[in-house]
Amino acid sequence: MKHLKSLTSAGLALGMSGLFTALSSMPAIAAVPDGKAVFDRNCSVCHSVMPPPKSAPPIVPIASRYRQQYPSRSQGVARMVSFLKSPSKEKVLADPQAITRFGLMPPMQLSNAELNAVAGWVWDQGNAKGWGPGSGAGKGKGGCIQQQ
Repeated sequence: MKHLKSLTSAGLALGMSGLFTALSSMPAIAAVPDGKAVFDRNCSVCHSVMPPPKSAPPIVPIASRYRQQYPSRSQGVARMVSFLKSPSKEKVLADPQAITRFGLMPPMQLSNAELNAVAGWVWDQGNAKGWGPGSGAGKGKGGCIQQQ
């Protein structure tokens, strides 16, 4: 009986060791980046979340413009990622005065996962209380929202 317990314990230990070895040799599953953390590390130097601005437009008004322009989060995030990878005046959704005031931002050298995470986080900031379409709701002739 003692011999059987020893064999069972030894077999269990070998099995657990083998399982650990197999799991440790598997490629690690990449964690999804935290959009807020990506923002804090890479974007917050220039962008504040709420007004007043730093050296670039604040995030909440930017996010609100994306929400006005795109009916779904996935469309807005995809457009933001495209802009972040390769900013251009044609892709800007900001007020044209913002480009005059702050200039065009440089391309972001982030992974696709980081770009998607931060763009998703920015989109989510667009529902901040008190922000959204103004009383004109785009009906004026100012043309602040550029379309592509």
